[in-house]
Amino acid sequence: MRGEHLDNQLEPPHDSSTQAISHLRESIARGKHWYIALLEAIGMWNITMECHDGRDYCYLVADEAFDWILLAERLCLEIDGAIPEEEKIALLFFAIPPLELSREEFKSLIGETKHRAHLNYLYGVVIEEVLNLAIEEEVRKEQQTFVSYSEEAIEQEAYRRIYGADIDSLRQSFWEERGYASGDTITLAEAREFTYWLFRYRLEYCDKTKVASDTKKALDYLQRQRMNKMFLERGAKNLPNISDIIDMEL
Repeated sequence: MRGEHLDNQLEPPHDSSTQAISHLRESIARGKHWYIALLEAIGMWNITMECHDGRDYCYLVADEAFDWILLAERLCLEIDGAIPEEEKIALLFFAIPPLELSREEFKSLIGETKHRAHLNYLYGVVIEEVLNLAIEEEVRKEQQTFVSYSEEAIEQEAYRRIYGADIDSLRQSFWEERGYASGDTITLAEAREFTYWLFRYRLEYCDKTKVASDTKKALDYLQRQRMNKMFLERGAKNLPNISDIIDMEL
């Protein structure tokens, strides 16, 4: 899903943030559940990035992957004190929603375009990060008898197994493709963009059978680690099949 496909939902008009925030506040004041009002406000929001109170927010990674939790965090600043703190923390830090919604209900509230971009972020950033953790753990277990085997060496080997290239050459390709100046430091937004770029690289250059196998390995690792119990119990059953993600037009 390219950025130009998001013109109607993640681009100006510039007053979309004001309208969304007003809707959120007024809906909660009228008694609507805050989570439903929040998702409706997310559906109204059209700004892909902003600087608010000195912090930079990038909601759409690489013009394709929508980080709705980050937008939820931003919107929660506007209703501080109006929602249960425990529920807010559960949502923002553990992706545990206060209400159980079906995938169709969730999609309806935030909009089909944003939902598809959310799936891009889920698989292209979240699951891609988990895949790297899973392969690093495999390498670490294999090399546990070698005390001097460094974390950097483990990371390099994990990248070679997943992407067939070392991390330095991949980063250089990423910088050149994006027109970024290479350097030793990278912002959080750039790190997420690089992770998503790796996901796209894997889809393009790796065998589809391996892509499916690696993605399943990441999901299995996520389940074993119980990184997000409620995501697994409530959300995993609503995820599309891995083959659908691999075959979909990004």
